[in-house]
Amino acid sequence: MSVNLTKGQTVSLTKSDGGTLTQVRMGLGWDAIKVKGLFGRAKEKSVDLDASALLFDANGALVDQVWFSQLASKDGAVQHTGDNRTGAGDGDDESIRVALTGVNPAVTTLVFVVNSYTGETFAQIENAFCRLIDETTGQEVARYDLSGSGSHTAQIMAKVTRDGAGWSMTALGVRTSGRTIKDMLPAVSQVL
Repeated sequence: MSVNLTKGQTVSLTKSDGGTLTQVRMGLGWDAIKVKGLFGRAKEKSVDLDASALLFDANGALVDQVWFSQLASKDGAVQHTGDNRTGAGDGDDESIRVALTGVNPAVTTLVFVVNSYTGETFAQIENAFCRLIDETTGQEVARYDLSGSGSHTAQIMAKVTRDGAGWSMTALGVRTSGRTIKDMLPAVSQVL
């Protein structure tokens, strides 16, 4: 059963049977923008959103990053499935898979962000969402809707933090601006 998250809400990633999640996937989905074309006919305008993961240590130092320019973390535990530049199709348009048991022990927090590389705002982008899936069962664990949230071009979606022997996820929904993760680093450092 999935939990619809609101800004600041935390969900434990402990399974109902008491075990912890070991393999998760953060999915990002969105639709192309519908615009009026010639003679009033509807057409779609491609939107290039990018999902990224930033990995931090306990001191807030950036240890690693996974995004369209680096599709895997140095330890191989975090893998990006590739860049979607249109938003076409159903379901997740971009995904980041995380083998939680393989994450570098120095990493205490993974921050998932999304940015509009092509510059559209979240007020314009339709049906944008992020979700966390248990990769071992395919079950959606948590979901956070992003569309209609304002005139910003980037959003810090969620963070996954080591919580004793397990992990917990907090939906952040922090609005910011930027076309790449490099533009977003100052804002991300504020949510650690």
